[in-house]
Amino acid sequence: MDFSAVGEKIKELRKQMGLSQKDLSRNICTQAQISKIEKGEVLPLSSTLYLIAMRLGVDVNYFFDIGTTPRLDYVDETFRQLKAARRHTDYETIKQIVEAEEKNPLFIHHKKNHQHLLWHKAIYMYEVNHQLVQAIEVIDQAIALTFDRFYTEREIEIYISKGIFYYEDGQLEKALTIFKENCKALTHIPHLQDDTIKSRLLFNIAKALTEQGKYESSISYCKEGIDWVIQKDNLYLFAHFHYHIGYNYELQKNYAQAASYMKDALMIFQLVKDYRYIDYIQDKLKSFPEN
Repeated sequence: MDFSAVGEKIKELRKQMGLSQKDLSRNICTQAQISKIEKGEVLPLSSTLYLIAMRLGVDVNYFFDIGTTPRLDYVDETFRQLKAARRHTDYETIKQIVEAEEKNPLFIHHKKNHQHLLWHKAIYMYEVNHQLVQAIEVIDQAIALTFDRFYTEREIEIYISKGIFYYEDGQLEKALTIFKENCKALTHIPHLQDDTIKSRLLFNIAKALTEQGKYESSISYCKEGIDWVIQKDNLYLFAHFHYHIGYNYELQKNYAQAASYMKDALMIFQLVKDYRYIDYIQDKLKSFPEN
């Protein structure tokens, strides 16, 4: 491991957070030890590095990645492109990237990088090739590369994809089991790096419950999602939760409540300049009978 690179990153993160070396070292090690680590002069114990990572608000694997992966900038850029394509449901681009990199030693000789590539391979296998069984097998291979007792954030994200495959295939009970189990798994992670993971789990649970006709349960999960989004000051899925509550009320023919929540969703979509659903919601509101 290149501890000079790790030390430089620790120093950078510490300064970004406005911490002194003394602040960072408190109840972990001595200030002198932090100084030596930042200079790359000593090899910190894994337990020490874990505590430093916790205080700096990052996953300890972040430091291992920096210290062991050559050309991290290239790997990071590849993952950034995959994430963007995933968020925009651009599955053909995901396929192109994975096929271009799946023999690259930067990925196949590094467990976490290989896992990331396998995850996205499973996504395009299902979404582009419509191979459910094969996609599930690849997802399970990806999880097995790193799983050790408790799920990590990335493993939970990968499981969300597995649940979505089952949901889209109409296997709602399997999907719900995966989503709910991974909601529980989040409780074993003391500090989430990505708050949207819980938002996505709650939203997927709500959608599956609606498909089963369990409207009140779906509404309850949506409201939990709204509370979570507000707590984390993150608008991701905020409008979607409001819309889905309205949709549940619409299915129950409670058009007054449906209109109220859908109007809120409409306003939020407009505020965040997400115009994909504006016309659809406006047309739906016009279609509601007078209350």
